[in-house]
Amino acid sequence: MHLIFWHSFGPTAHAIEQLGSPAVRTYVRFSVLALSSIFFLVDPFAAIGSFIAITAGADAERRKRIARKGAITCFIVLTTFALAGTFIFRMFGITLPAFEIAGGIVLLLIGIDMLEAKRSPTQESSGDTEEGAAKEDAGIVPLGIPMLAGPGAISSVMVLVGQSASWREMGAILGAITITSFVSYWVLAGADTVRRVMGETGIRILVRIMGLLLMALAVQFFVNGLSDLGVIAK
Repeated sequence: MHLIFWHSFGPTAHAIEQLGSPAVRTYVRFSVLALSSIFFLVDPFAAIGSFIAITAGADAERRKRIARKGAITCFIVLTTFALAGTFIFRMFGITLPAFEIAGGIVLLLIGIDMLEAKRSPTQESSGDTEEGAAKEDAGIVPLGIPMLAGPGAISSVMVLVGQSASWREMGAILGAITITSFVSYWVLAGADTVRRVMGETGIRILVRIMGLLLMALAVQFFVNGLSDLGVIAK
C-alpha cells in the first residue's frame, strides 16, 4: 500500500519495517501515511498568510477564537466524511479504484501548486481572503472550509477509509484528523510567532517539501486505482 510514497520516508520507513509482527508493521505504516497525507493536504503553514490577512486588526484573543473555530470545523468536516465515506461510496455507486484515480488527480494538482509555494485554487479561491476579512467571524468559512478542510483533504480521507481493513486502521484515520486539527489550531493561533521564527523563506521551503511528498502520494493513489481496475499488474 502506497509503496512509492512510503519509501520516500527513507530511514523512518526502514525503522518501522524492523518492528515486530507483519500486522504491527502494517498498522504503523498505515498510521504514518494517514497522518502525513491528511496533514500535508490541510497544510496549516500555507494558510498562515491568509489567516493573518483575515484577522488583521483583531486582538490576540479573537485570533485564537477564529483559529479554534477553524480547527474545529476542519475536524468536524473531515471526521464526517471519514465516518460516512463507505455510505457515500454505496449511495452513489462509486468504486474505490475510481475514487483513487480521481483523488490522485486532485492531489497531484494541489502538489504542483505547493511546489510553487502557493495555495491551490481547490483550497483557496481568489477573493476568499478578502471575503473572510470582511466577516465578523471567519473561523468556519472560509478558514475551516475550504482553506483547511478542502477537496484534497476530503478526497484523501475517503480514499484512506476505502483502504482501511480494520477498525484499528479506521481509528488511525480519526487520530490523524484529530492531531492535524490540533496542530492547525496551534500553528494559526501563533501565526505571527511561527512566521517570525520560520520566516517567509522557511515556510515556502517547508510547503515545497510537503508538495513533493504529496505528489508522490498522488501518483501512488493513481497507480493503486489502475492496479485495482486490472489496467496494470500489481
